[in-house]
Amino acid sequence: MNSELDTLLGLLDLERIEQDIFRGRSHTSVVPRVFGGQVAAQALVAAGRTVPDERMAHSLHAYFLRPGDPGAPIVYTVDRIRDGRSFTTRRVVAVQHGQPIFHLSASFQLPEEGLDHQAEMPDAPDPESLPSGAELLPKYADRFVSPTVVDRLLETRAAVDLRYVQEPPFATVGQVREARSQVWFKANGTLADDPLLHVCLATYVSDMTLLDSVLLAHGRGGWAVGDIVGASLDHAMWFHRPFRADEWLLYDQESPSSSGGRGLGQARIYTRDGRLAISVIQEGVMRVPRG
Repeated sequence: MNSELDTLLGLLDLERIEQDIFRGRSHTSVVPRVFGGQVAAQALVAAGRTVPDERMAHSLHAYFLRPGDPGAPIVYTVDRIRDGRSFTTRRVVAVQHGQPIFHLSASFQLPEEGLDHQAEMPDAPDPESLPSGAELLPKYADRFVSPTVVDRLLETRAAVDLRYVQEPPFATVGQVREARSQVWFKANGTLADDPLLHVCLATYVSDMTLLDSVLLAHGRGGWAVGDIVGASLDHAMWFHRPFRADEWLLYDQESPSSSGGRGLGQARIYTRDGRLAISVIQEGVMRVPRG
């Protein structure tokens, strides 16, 4: 395990300060607010720690309410909404400086047999044939708003090996492309066998690139280029089948719509052997800077 992954796992190991109250720290971010994927993953950790181990997370629905302060701890309060025979529901509120910054509802289920079908995995090249972030990002350093952006991106993504299948939005600014993008990703090391940990790692990564497909449809490069001001608004995930976040996962993303200063991204995450593991939908603020 590399030190950056170890640091990320430390952030997900929340401090319990009361029976259903937890405290978390924040990771350095490339923007002056807490990374949304971190808050979502920590909130899911808090919910999962109040649920019996045999019940697996199968869905989450969340709203980002305020920017998080990376210099202050985040307190997560869990409400035990329901404990049924098959399903368990939890609601989590993340608070900083006396104000809620994030709401999450999550549902957990006892494993059971049932009907089974899935959408087929799309074609994608082998992940090892693609350049790593350290190989790709420096090529576009002159396009970013600051020469430090590459180093900050590499630092904040160092716990994850994330590889673009197509050229990322910041590589083709001004070119309108199909509103679809793919990345392969996995944790940069070996994880323990705890299923909740793998779900939380995937939740963390899911906020990194999902709205790229919105940018591609308009030839925009994103916040790193300075032609879009954006932030996550809401996020939903459904966990269909078991997976490991330390093995390659294909994140197949597309955008069906953008309007009213918002963009919508939807995606499917597949294991390397073709099993549909996760579905994701996210909407974010996508504003063109004035002046």
